[in-house]
Amino acid sequence: MFSKTKRKIVFAVVFSLLALLAVTLTTIYLSNRFAINAENLRTLRTYAQRYSLAGQQPKPADNERPDGRPGNREDKNEPRFQLSTFYSVAFSEEGEVLAVNNGNSALRSEDELIRQASALIKGGKKSGRKGELTYLVEDKGEYTLVAMLDSTISEGNQTVLIRQMLIIGAAAMAVLAVAAIFIARRIVKPLEENDKRQKQFVSDAGHELKTPIAVISANSELLRREAGDSEWLDNIDYENERMSDLVKQLLFLSKAENGGLPKETVDLSRLVDGEVLPFESLAFEKGVRIESRIERGATVDGNPNQLRQLVSILLDNALSHGTGDTIGLTLRREKHTALLAVQNRADPIGAEQLERLFDRFYRSDAARSGNGSHYGLGLSIAKAVTELHGGTIRAEYKNGTAIFTAAIPEKKI
Repeated sequence: MFSKTKRKIVFAVVFSLLALLAVTLTTIYLSNRFAINAENLRTLRTYAQRYSLAGQQPKPADNERPDGRPGNREDKNEPRFQLSTFYSVAFSEEGEVLAVNNGNSALRSEDELIRQASALIKGGKKSGRKGELTYLVEDKGEYTLVAMLDSTISEGNQTVLIRQMLIIGAAAMAVLAVAAIFIARRIVKPLEENDKRQKQFVSDAGHELKTPIAVISANSELLRREAGDSEWLDNIDYENERMSDLVKQLLFLSKAENGGLPKETVDLSRLVDGEVLPFESLAFEKGVRIESRIERGATVDGNPNQLRQLVSILLDNALSHGTGDTIGLTLRREKHTALLAVQNRADPIGAEQLERLFDRFYRSDAARSGNGSHYGLGLSIAKAVTELHGGTIRAEYKNGTAIFTAAIPEKKI
């Protein structure tokens, strides 16, 4: 139980950190990409403003001073502007290519740039990104200019940044995962010790109670021989038997939770079939019929006595608290798991009750008015036995029917 709690704590911590890392990296990536795209587009606008066909006087940029020198902002961008690689294609109003600038680079031919520029004009967008190019389509009056900026280097830098962040983030996650395991152990350790002390107390108390119960039984028998039968002695014997049954259940629960009994290969189909037989006569006396559907070949690695107790508890629970005249028991194999289900008509069971049915000594109000031989330990024992065999058990209430299902892994062959 506590190992699952540890895993849940570690999973919660690691998942939270992963989510935080993913959000952080995504935010950094998007903000960095937005900033780079904005800067590229701003640089490209400056290029487009300065562009002129052969024989034309270039226009000053918007942020240049009247003497032609760049303003303050351009002073900061001038090195970037000078180091950037620009491509451009100028088209006349009739679509004729007037000029092509491949940036003095052999990476892109003039024909490739013309095809690229024509496609961008047909696309209808004035600016944006196309692969590794940031582009701008601008109407220069007498012609249309398609200016492009090669952003390979900036994209490469961004990729390197993200890669480094992922590496550092993965290393940090590994360290934090180890720290989470350590923290989970520290958190759960007091709970484990408390649970261990409780189980030890139950075991010790059960063994200690066996002696006075035996003494009471012997003294009652002696008194009955000396004084004869009486209602007082009957009450003593009745309560003493109830106490004896309770101690037996406590000791069985203690053994089941501590896993103290040996395991072997068990034919669960045959075991369940054999355990149903004695309950059929008990059910008949109460006017109830047990309908069983048992699939053959279900084999598990477990303790036969504990598995018989599991089946007995579920059938006894259905007989004691059922309201119908039929109890259904099924055993089927599904995905290497043996599924044992017992269902019966029952009074409404709320969601809160369903969650607490497997707690020790828990009995619903309806159950308290039933047979005095029930102490609220049966389903706790059923849960302990199921978990000891590596399985799970659950309770459901659907359409007036209570369903208890125990899933136990089949033995690997």
